[in-house]
Amino acid sequence: MSGRLVKSTATVGAMTLISRVLGLLRDMVFARFGIDAGMDAFFVAFKIPNFMRRLFAEGAFSQAFVPVLSEYKARQQQAEVKALVDRVAGTLLGLLGLLVLVGVLASPLLVLLFAPGFWSNPLKFDLTAHMLRFTFPYLLFMALVAFAAGILNSYGRFAAAAFTPVWLNVVLIAMALLVAPGLEQPMIALSWGVLIAGFVQLVFLLPALARIRLLPRPRWGLRDAGVRKVLKLMVPGIIGSSVSQINLLFDTLLASFLVTGSVSWLYYADRLVEFPLGVFGIALATVILPILSRTHARGSAEEFSQTLDTALRWVLLIGLPAAAGLIILARPAVSTLFQYGDFQRHDVDMAGLALVAYGLGLPGFMLVKVLAPAFFSRQDTKTPVKIAIRALLANMVMNVLFVVPLLLLQVPGAHAGLALATALASYINAGLLYRQLRRDAVYRPASGWPRLLLQMMSAIGVMAVVVGWGAPGVEVLTSLTGMQRALQISLWIAAGVASYLLALRLAGVRLSLLWAPAAETGRKP
Repeated sequence: MSGRLVKSTATVGAMTLISRVLGLLRDMVFARFGIDAGMDAFFVAFKIPNFMRRLFAEGAFSQAFVPVLSEYKARQQQAEVKALVDRVAGTLLGLLGLLVLVGVLASPLLVLLFAPGFWSNPLKFDLTAHMLRFTFPYLLFMALVAFAAGILNSYGRFAAAAFTPVWLNVVLIAMALLVAPGLEQPMIALSWGVLIAGFVQLVFLLPALARIRLLPRPRWGLRDAGVRKVLKLMVPGIIGSSVSQINLLFDTLLASFLVTGSVSWLYYADRLVEFPLGVFGIALATVILPILSRTHARGSAEEFSQTLDTALRWVLLIGLPAAAGLIILARPAVSTLFQYGDFQRHDVDMAGLALVAYGLGLPGFMLVKVLAPAFFSRQDTKTPVKIAIRALLANMVMNVLFVVPLLLLQVPGAHAGLALATALASYINAGLLYRQLRRDAVYRPASGWPRLLLQMMSAIGVMAVVVGWGAPGVEVLTSLTGMQRALQISLWIAAGVASYLLALRLAGVRLSLLWAPAAETGRKP
């Protein structure tokens, strides 16, 4: 199972890497428009359907649908599986179609809810509400994309679903370069692009569903037993997903009261953290949910624990050095990627400050992505909800403690307090999930963890010295061309990776540990 986990994660990671690289190119194009009210307005208009998408699509729906589909696949005939797919598709389309209609009609109210600070700036508020009418239907398309991806992932077809986000970046880059320059408000073209991209992503997955004979014929199925089971599992999932999304809502709400640019600085910092998180953390989470679901359906507790142990070692072996690299290279990375056109040096400093705070939480974000599926795969959606609520309350308290005093004192960089609170809350969430898995005896760590952690920390120390000593600062980078900056940063990233891997090897860590830790180290009795 470890080999399958590695291979599937590599497949999803490779596809996601393409998407993330294009995502960075997209953000580099966006950055040339500068940091102003229009850019803040677009990011909020895009964030609102993404809030709902993570709530209903990638959040509660995927966590409920994949385990039920895996159970049907293991215990029912193909006809019953197809009937479930048809009825879930029809029910999802009907319910979310109604929600999208309400959202489009009530766009000003949604902006007032998500970004009340925009009310004092009528231009920013009206522009956000206008763009939201185009971006909000993205929710429906992405819910159907998540539905299709869940089916494909359950059948081991990870590549197509992982490649799908590439189309969002391709469409947005095209709209930014070809359409936006001809408009009085260039950001409006981006909102059109979001709508077009949602449609393109859905259409892209339909042939893959047809190849496994599960292209749905949507049928209303609210009374179907399988649909009702999915909906029943979704209820705590929605609450759990809403916890993290309420946290993001609270962050956006506070950021809307900060100086203009705060929303954008947080966005660009978050995008850089999302790169390693998406390429590895989310890729691993995508793969591990159906694998753990199938393992649980077979009743193999030992294999379940081994798979989770492998995933956790992957997270720390990659997540910890990635976090250290983001922190060390925060301002140089922001300068290299975004400091062009109207993106100023002050924007580099502010986005870099947020990136340091977010970077501290990268391992925590990754751990949550891997630990939560250990509950969802067993159709336990209530426990992660309870834990997420506790993390949310902690995050809100820290938001107030970190941001409000700086806001009242008008201290620059108050937005970074939001990022720091989010980072710390991720560790609270991960720690509580881990503790519960141990208490339930669902996860039993393989031996060798203390030694491995010590070896990793030593290797990270070597990497930090190499990169921190040699990487050029922002002052040097700004005197170079864009290509020269990219080459410099790429070389030092490569040097950091090489020094980390070499230090790991000298410390006695074999890379085969990534593939079969249980086989190498044995297990605790």
